[in-house]
Amino acid sequence: MNKQLIECVPNISEGRDTVKINTIASVVETVEGVKLLDVDPGKATNRTVITFVGEPKNVIEAAFKLIKKAAELIDMSKHTGAHPRFGATDVCPLVPISGITLEETAAFAHKLGERVGKELGIPGYFYENAAKEEKRKNLANCRSGEYEGLKEKLENTAWKPDFGPAEFNSSVVKSGCTAISARDFLIAYNVNLNTTSTRRANAVAFDIREAGRIKREGNPSTGKKVLDKNGNPVRIPGKLKAVKGIGWFIEEYGIAQISYNLTNISITSMHVAFDETVKAATKRGLRVTGSELIGLIPLKAMLDAGDYFLRKQQRSLGISEEEKIKIAVKSLGLDDLKPFNPTEKIIEYLLKDNSQKLVDLTVAGFAEETAGESMAPGGGSIAAYVGTLGVSLGTMVANLSAHKAGWDAKWEFYSNWAEKGQTYKNKLLYLVDEDTNAFNKIIEGFRMPKTTNDEKEVRKQAIEKATKYATEIPFQVMETAYNSMEVMQAMLKEGLQSSLSDAAVGILCARTAVIGAYFNVRINAKDIKDSVFAEDILVRAKKIYDATITIEKEVMDFIDEKM
Repeated sequence: MNKQLIECVPNISEGRDTVKINTIASVVETVEGVKLLDVDPGKATNRTVITFVGEPKNVIEAAFKLIKKAAELIDMSKHTGAHPRFGATDVCPLVPISGITLEETAAFAHKLGERVGKELGIPGYFYENAAKEEKRKNLANCRSGEYEGLKEKLENTAWKPDFGPAEFNSSVVKSGCTAISARDFLIAYNVNLNTTSTRRANAVAFDIREAGRIKREGNPSTGKKVLDKNGNPVRIPGKLKAVKGIGWFIEEYGIAQISYNLTNISITSMHVAFDETVKAATKRGLRVTGSELIGLIPLKAMLDAGDYFLRKQQRSLGISEEEKIKIAVKSLGLDDLKPFNPTEKIIEYLLKDNSQKLVDLTVAGFAEETAGESMAPGGGSIAAYVGTLGVSLGTMVANLSAHKAGWDAKWEFYSNWAEKGQTYKNKLLYLVDEDTNAFNKIIEGFRMPKTTNDEKEVRKQAIEKATKYATEIPFQVMETAYNSMEVMQAMLKEGLQSSLSDAAVGILCARTAVIGAYFNVRINAKDIKDSVFAEDILVRAKKIYDATITIEKEVMDFIDEKM
């Protein structure tokens, strides 16, 4: 079972005093098992978005401590800022990351709220997927009136808090109110305009956001509201679903922005919101100059943006992850206002295991590590790496062919092959280190104690399991390297003829990877006690070996004919 992980993204009402901000954020790191990922302050909004992640119980403890510290250090009676707010910790959403459902996350939100109300005396509301009644799902409803209208709101029985006191006592005067939720991953995203007009920015926001604008008679800005039969304003929907948005002026940058919340990026992505905003702004005589990401973003959202803009340019999508992110940053103008560092903004990069891997070494470093006295990396890892180099050559030919002048009509054909190549390459890179890890598991098994009969049995089973795994990994190298040969074969026939030798070298590297990994399968399989398992994997490996030798001969005949 996967470890349960949730993300917490509290927004505190302080964006200018770095000492206060850092003091509040630092309490998160006092809770074991919680990782502080990002602290993103905004001077004009006077608001900071803090992001941390961990197992649910630990995250709830960290969130409670943060809310407590924010209430101690922030005085809402003195707060001003461009962003709507009603509390020292204005909102505290919980987001499921892995191994946990949204419903389970909502239960943790309720536990946090109950504790905040009872132990800290801070009132608040549950919103979005943690809401206990329909009208409270929308944060805007919960926060309507903001801090200045909080006394009246708390006295309104229809808006009795979900937790904490229903009175504007001296403690609440200072801390305000807190909204706690469980929600899907939300992207806070601002689009920059070449104007200082908040009204113009709002007009574009109304064009785009799902809620759109209120329908009016005559003048769309000042005309009388059109009401339905129940007396509610009729709305003209905006263009995009799962998008909230308002326009504001940011004094810090001297421009107006459209501030979006993209509440479901599988419905409306960041790049679609950007492009539609460009269209709407252009129609109104405005120009989008770039955009700004607040907080963190999933890697997939950045890669999807890179793919989107590559398609518009009719460029191959089979390029590296790093290059796709560069395309996304430049196309969205994410570095318009300040530098954009992917290692600080992409959630997977912040969670990345920093322990050194073989594939992170330099080419010379890898060679030196292999040439050393240790038994790993050995032939299995080298076979996987040679296979990586082979399919990288095939992918290179596909990308060169996609970009060749006069071949524009076939760019998607070559792009598809390049993408396949990247997939094979990434799998083989993973197997470089995993082959060494598999070998180390065998060594760990042999080092287990063997004093008692029980210890001997446990040790025996551990060695058997590790040996099977150490046989399965080189088999995966064989399978992946063999399958990757399709990329080079396609490029030999359809790619740049000036790159025939590159594709052919790629084939030979893949062939070496298959045969080298086959040796490892055979040598490890002989130590497996489970004869059925061993025989099955050897038969399957031999089929791949034989098929590879056949392809090698066909390719050599083809090359001799062409050259």
